[in-house]
Amino acid sequence: MRSETIRSVLGGASLAIALISLQSASCHAGVVDQQANGFSLQHTETINAPPDKVYAAFIDPSKWWDSAHTLSGDAKNMTFDARAGGCWCETLKNGGSVLHMTVVLADPGKVLRLHGGLGPFQSTGMEGTMNIVFEPKGSGTNLVVAYNLGGYIWGGYQSLPKTADGVLGLQFYRLKQLIETGSASTPRPKGEQP
Repeated sequence: MRSETIRSVLGGASLAIALISLQSASCHAGVVDQQANGFSLQHTETINAPPDKVYAAFIDPSKWWDSAHTLSGDAKNMTFDARAGGCWCETLKNGGSVLHMTVVLADPGKVLRLHGGLGPFQSTGMEGTMNIVFEPKGSGTNLVVAYNLGGYIWGGYQSLPKTADGVLGLQFYRLKQLIETGSASTPRPKGEQP
C-alpha cells in the first residue's frame, strides 16, 4: 500500500525512489543518497492529527518555521500560496522579498510538490524538488518529505547535505510540535532520533 501511494504521488517515478521513501519511514530522517551531482534528503514525522489538519498547518510556515533560519530574522514574514505557481515567500524589512520555493503541485491533504533551493542553495547552481506526502496513519498522519537536489556548487558538497538535513529535520519536528502541543519551540527529547 505505501509503495503504491508513493509511486502514484511521484507520478510514475522509478521503483528505486519509492524504495528510498519506504526506507525513510524506518530510518526517520537522513541523507539517503549522495552522488557527485546531487543528493537526497528524506524525513518522516508521525503526527497525531489527520492529514487535512497537518496540510493546513504546513502551508502556514509563519507559525512553525524557525526564525533563526530565515533571511528576515522572523518567520512571521513567511507566506505560502498553496496552488500551482504559488510562492513560498518571505518579505524583508527593507521592502524586499525572497522566493524560497514555487508550488508545482498542490493536492490538499494529500501532497505538495515544491521546486527551488532553500537557504544557501539559492546562491549556487543547484535546484531541488521537495515532495511532501500527507499519508494517513490510523487517526494520524505520516508526513513523508523527500528533498532531491542537484547541480553545481563551488568546492563540492562537503558537509552541506548533513547540515541541510539537520535544518530540515528541525523544521518538520517544529511543525509536529505545533500541531500536537500548540508550541513549535518544544525541543526534541534527548535520545529520540531526528
